[in-house]
Amino acid sequence: MVKLDFDALRETRATDPGRLADIYANRQRRELLAGDGRLMIVAADHPARGALAVGSNPTAMADRYELLTNLAIALERPGVDGVLGTPDIIDDLALLGLLDNKIVVGSMNRGGLRGASFEMDDRYTGYDMPAIARDGLDFAKNLIRINLSDAGTADTLETTALAVSDAAEMKIPIMLEPFMSEWVDGAIKNNLSTDQVIVSMAIAAGLGNSSAYSWLKLPVVPDMERVMAATTLPTLLLGGDPGDKATELLEQWGHALSLPGVRGLVVGRSMLYPASGDVAKVVDTAAHLVHG
Repeated sequence: MVKLDFDALRETRATDPGRLADIYANRQRRELLAGDGRLMIVAADHPARGALAVGSNPTAMADRYELLTNLAIALERPGVDGVLGTPDIIDDLALLGLLDNKIVVGSMNRGGLRGASFEMDDRYTGYDMPAIARDGLDFAKNLIRINLSDAGTADTLETTALAVSDAAEMKIPIMLEPFMSEWVDGAIKNNLSTDQVIVSMAIAAGLGNSSAYSWLKLPVVPDMERVMAATTLPTLLLGGDPGDKATELLEQWGHALSLPGVRGLVVGRSMLYPASGDVAKVVDTAAHLVHG
């Protein structure tokens, strides 16, 4: 693995912040669907929502240097096409020289902090579309939790619609990750029943004044055939934290990846912090499922 120069990273952040603009301006880019037309994306936008837990470890993602090291391992593996993150993480990766020839996805709304009383007021506190265009990123991503009993959802839907419209005008693909959500014992729970996933997809797909650049990012749930029959939008599968069911999850991914319209995986914690500790091996397994 390439040696990560964290001393230089810290020094540049402190003394030459303008260096980032030069790095982005000169970054080597690639076509979105180069090769077999499928994507394997590593996700790392969890910390900005205060979601640091993996499995039973509540602070697994707290060490930024460990996170960057694991991301570097993943990004160097064959078949890994890109990374999804908030500006702090994407900027770190840029300064470490890890973004050339990768698809870079900017995460937009992280304001609905996990466990907060205002969690459903999911404001756009990360990237906006002008910033994604400014840095030459390849993709935008937002989360759309739809809670019919919480008025905060209305603002999320409206702001997301504006982002989708901006993405279409700028000709930048945008990844929509919808869930039907509800308050349960003071916490937000996403409804992962097949019917409710389909309802969330229908709402998300209709946002904005054009769907030309809209993609979906969906969980793997029972009866994925029916889920994929509910949309013509290109779709990526959401990974998540598998707990002690990693083998079962891989089987589910493999099946879902065979369905029409599915273009790949977006996976984070389950690959960056595997129970085995072998990031490269787990990443290789997932990449093989995507690219064969």
